[in-house]
Amino acid sequence: MRASALLRVELGSGGRSVVRELRSEAPVTLLPRRTVTASPDGTAVVHLVNSAATPVGGDEVDLRVLVGPGARLRLRGTAATIALPGPHGETSRSTVHIEVGAGGVVDYLPEATVISARADHRAEMTIELGDGARVRCRETLVLGRYGETPGRMTTTTHLVRSGTPLLRQRLDIGADRLGASSGYLAGARVLATETVVWGDDPAEPVSGEWWSLVPLAAGGSMATALGENAVTAERRLAEAMGHHPEAKELGVHSW
Repeated sequence: MRASALLRVELGSGGRSVVRELRSEAPVTLLPRRTVTASPDGTAVVHLVNSAATPVGGDEVDLRVLVGPGARLRLRGTAATIALPGPHGETSRSTVHIEVGAGGVVDYLPEATVISARADHRAEMTIELGDGARVRCRETLVLGRYGETPGRMTTTTHLVRSGTPLLRQRLDIGADRLGASSGYLAGARVLATETVVWGDDPAEPVSGEWWSLVPLAAGGSMATALGENAVTAERRLAEAMGHHPEAKELGVHSW
């Protein structure tokens, strides 16, 4: 299965952000929230819905998000994604490309991705920020369903601001050779990360029980948390983000 989705948001009259273009097809469905009172600050709110089982081995899914100068978008998931094996061991692929114009803002908060047994999934995210643009991006990876040995997943993240790379990261998860190591995720089943380019950055790294928050060398910061389940990992991630200088504006609540 091949599917693609496109979302374009621009700043409209009265300071409200408006969805100018929206195209999607199963299994990636984009649903805008249209009520006038949905977001008092004028942010466009769109829900990302998995309208079919995906990704299955062999699937290729692409999401492209364009946010114009000064516009604001909150793109949220509604349910977990489960990476499933193909009938012949094929690799599934997903790509997300987000472009944010000068002064624009994007919150990209999908739900967790579960790596089921025998799955082989590749996920790539590219974020390009203009001058003064802000982004908040979350990723939660769950190693298998309950009582299940996970398949393989490779994620790559490329974050660039005004032509300057802020983050280049690759993560291999679920590999047998790593899973055999006692140091691999310290035995945790869930890894949650949040990458933020938003106003002031932490002055220095901070950490707690199974979480950390570190500033990136060229700007921005990354929070990381581990847990035996998604609830615990996301609670620890929120604890890490609570130490960010912009925690209040980001709407981070202590647990």
